[in-house]
Amino acid sequence: MREAIGRAGGGRLGKYSYCSFSVRGIGRFRPEEGAQPAIGQVGKLEEVEEDGIEITCDSSQVSDVVAAILSAHPYEEPALDVWGLEKWK
Repeated sequence: MREAIGRAGGGRLGKYSYCSFSVRGIGRFRPEEGAQPAIGQVGKLEEVEEDGIEITCDSSQVSDVVAAILSAHPYEEPALDVWGLEKWK
């Protein structure tokens, strides 16, 4: 994921590239009828150790970075949050 994000221009911070921050946790889900889960079975609750990845990117890169994540991510429905940040320098 980090490689795909970096290639798409995500993770740039000043004179650095491929910057990210990760938080490890447990993802919980139950695939519903019609789902094609990469992990687990339809109708059965599942718990998976996962890493949440946080990156920054210029607003002009958001579409490319999201497309890279969707293309590289093994999950059928990856969770994404996109936040606008104020520049304060």
